[in-house]
Amino acid sequence: MKVGFIGTGSMGTVLIESFIRSGAIRPSAVVAANRSHEKAVRLAARYPGLTAAGSNGEVAAACDLVFLCVRPLSFKSVIDEIKPYITADQIVISITSPVLLKHLESALPCKVAKVIPSITNEVQSGAALCIYGERMNGEDRTSLERLLSPISKPIRVAESYTRVTSDISSCGPAFLAYFVQKLIDAAVQVAGMPREEATRLASETLLGTGKLLNEGGYTPESLRQRVAVPGGIIEAGLELMERELETTFVRLLQATHAKYDEDVEKIDQLFFGSIID
Repeated sequence: MKVGFIGTGSMGTVLIESFIRSGAIRPSAVVAANRSHEKAVRLAARYPGLTAAGSNGEVAAACDLVFLCVRPLSFKSVIDEIKPYITADQIVISITSPVLLKHLESALPCKVAKVIPSITNEVQSGAALCIYGERMNGEDRTSLERLLSPISKPIRVAESYTRVTSDISSCGPAFLAYFVQKLIDAAVQVAGMPREEATRLASETLLGTGKLLNEGGYTPESLRQRVAVPGGIIEAGLELMERELETTFVRLLQATHAKYDEDVEKIDQLFFGSIID
């Protein structure tokens, strides 16, 4: 089986390298193309056997699975370019949340899916959100999830939850990293702690907390209750966070949803010429 990647930017490269390093795909089974051909050539140099294609059409013609790892507003032009090479038995996979299944199915004759990866897949961890078009049968879905399993935990979600699930799994690492960075900054500012030491400590704490939530049987609420002693230092800190952050995360999701809706409208116009429901 040949697996193609159109777009070798940040997430395209994460997927390619994660698949290869995990052993899920051999370099010789990968065909990659990028708008800047040199990027694909550099990948091929790092992973002997990987093919740096000269065009997107070459990827589409050669591969059974094709991952589209391009910016949302580039999708229509890329799909128009590869459509002549796509057959009904191929699977085309978008990794971009605002590009909907209806966009892909209206423009391509093949099976389509969406897989929303996470930067955590780089270390063979975290979720990969799987959203399937109507042409994908049970065997297709199982096969794709088997491919994703060495680098992630594949989780099937409804397309109506694409944005909120992406906020948690795909955007979540950036949001959590921001929170950790602010905690580190405060440790340096308030206590004069060396930044390197604070960073190492915070990183280990985040890793351990994740293990408690995934393997230790805790929920976020029960973990808070287990650690915070009534009337103690942790409770004082949590009370402040409750006051200061009461609506922050609701507003955070409202902001990401607003941007998502804006992007979907633009893509509707590209694919259908007008905004539709």
